[in-house]
Amino acid sequence: MTTLQLLHNPRCSKSREALALLENSGRQLEVIDYQKTPLDLAALQALLGQLRAAEAGFNVRELLRSGDDEYQSLGLARPELGEAELLAALVAHPKLLQRPIVSDGQCAVIARPPERLNALLG
Repeated sequence: MTTLQLLHNPRCSKSREALALLENSGRQLEVIDYQKTPLDLAALQALLGQLRAAEAGFNVRELLRSGDDEYQSLGLARPELGEAELLAALVAHPKLLQRPIVSDGQCAVIARPPERLNALLG
């Protein structure tokens, strides 16, 4: 059975709900507090590929917490910003990463709402 990876923020209620669902699923689980252990560019690019494998047309902007003050202050809403610039912003500012994200190594989903995990738990 594949180990699932949860990119987790313990302060986030949706992330805690996803963690509880995963713990109750009986699946092996690796929990990563992405603010304490930020993803580097290569890991973010791999994650983006997994999200696109699960959902065709997934846009890198969906990885960003657009309602966060830091998103606004950094000017990340500018439409001319490309994937490289947005991923670089996530490397520099990990708190902007949408959460929770769960991956099985091939596909990933943003578990908002946590019921979206059903696609991976099958």
